[in-house]
Amino acid sequence: MSSAHLRDTGVLVTRPAHQAHELAAAIEHAGGRAIRFPALQIVALDADAVAAARAAIPAPDVVIFVSRNAVVHGINYVGNGLIAAIGPSTAAAIEAAGQHVDILADGGFDSESLLATPVMQDIAGKKILIVRGTRGREHLGDTLRERGADVHYLATYDRIAATPGPDDLARLESEWLAGRIHVVTVMSVETLSNLLAVLPETCVRKLEDTPLVTPAARVIKEALKLYPASRPVLASGPEVADIVDAIAAIDHTGRY
Repeated sequence: MSSAHLRDTGVLVTRPAHQAHELAAAIEHAGGRAIRFPALQIVALDADAVAAARAAIPAPDVVIFVSRNAVVHGINYVGNGLIAAIGPSTAAAIEAAGQHVDILADGGFDSESLLATPVMQDIAGKKILIVRGTRGREHLGDTLRERGADVHYLATYDRIAATPGPDDLARLESEWLAGRIHVVTVMSVETLSNLLAVLPETCVRKLEDTPLVTPAARVIKEALKLYPASRPVLASGPEVADIVDAIAAIDHTGRY
């Protein structure tokens, strides 16, 4: 747990509802206020369809899980291959599900870090199964194919835009206009896009003046493209303590 103190900082938590608790609890433990406003929903795909897709894929030598959601909805499709995880939180979910993580980047939490591991350097001729959602970056699979691997994807869940009701939107607008939202947390470009699509116009205008904290460089790039005058903050990683520490480095006016 981070030792940061958030001094009554109001933080908009945009993670899916079932994944928001840990970050929200850490914010509140550090003295902040967590305002939960999911921008994404995670929906499991039809189990029979996923099982049929898995049956059509050759037995893998390595199974890569790209996220905790991939573990939750795809851990039953491991088979006898080595198990790889992108990031420590995904690895922890795999271990909690009773499986052993064989391949994990040392200190990294993205595709590039996993690709840099020794096992992934010598992958020619190996069958690789990447367990993920219906959409995602192709960099991991493309790079492994370039290295001679036989790569297959297994989609086990979908990410869809959240649909907040009028009361939820009204409460959020009231909080923001009253100056009680000081920081916005965003984990992915898709989350940012969905957030912009559902926010009331008054809140969209507030985004330029509200510090945005993210562990993803791609989110920083997108935020600056949309709001050149904004000052998004790159957290050191995607773990809860990383996000809380990044929030704590900002005061209520966005200065460091």
